[in-house]
Amino acid sequence: MIDSTHSSQDQIHHICYIGLGSNLGDRLAYLRFAIKALSEIGQVRVSRLYASPPMGPQDQPDYLNAVVELVTTLSPLALLDQLQAIEQDAGRVRKRHWGERTLDLDLLLYDQDQIQHPRLNVPHVGLMERDFVVLPLLDLLPQATVGEVRLSDVACLQSATAKAVSDLPVQDAIQSAWFQDESFMLAKRQA
Repeated sequence: MIDSTHSSQDQIHHICYIGLGSNLGDRLAYLRFAIKALSEIGQVRVSRLYASPPMGPQDQPDYLNAVVELVTTLSPLALLDQLQAIEQDAGRVRKRHWGERTLDLDLLLYDQDQIQHPRLNVPHVGLMERDFVVLPLLDLLPQATVGEVRLSDVACLQSATAKAVSDLPVQDAIQSAWFQDESFMLAKRQA
């Protein structure tokens, strides 16, 4: 599914997938902020934008979600530290479990590694149950598998509540803004 590559300096470049979510304030601006920050860590490629209802407490706004493919030389824990720093720079405050947030960044996949550490589990623990993660991940990796399971076959897709913003007419302005800058666009093969 995912292979690490080597540069001419023999540094290992890891291919990682990061879930992005925001449901407070200017959600689109927070996601774009995260993508810009991630592009300073390595090369990025971005999924389509999705809208989804909140997971957990329902007394909060809907989310905007996406997934970023990041090619980086950072180790898993160093990358986690960077993700948490980006969240903090976006004013993230953890008020309640599964609660509202300006920005949420989750390390979903790191090469083909399975990581169990007190601070980090990869593949991400909830990946297979979250359509708002699986759908944008499939934009970037249509044939993706996690372990022996094809992501296109996971049960959460049978009753998916996340919708591509491009499929929601009332969200045209958000979708246009998402793809306004070509550096954030998914390859044309998604069209």
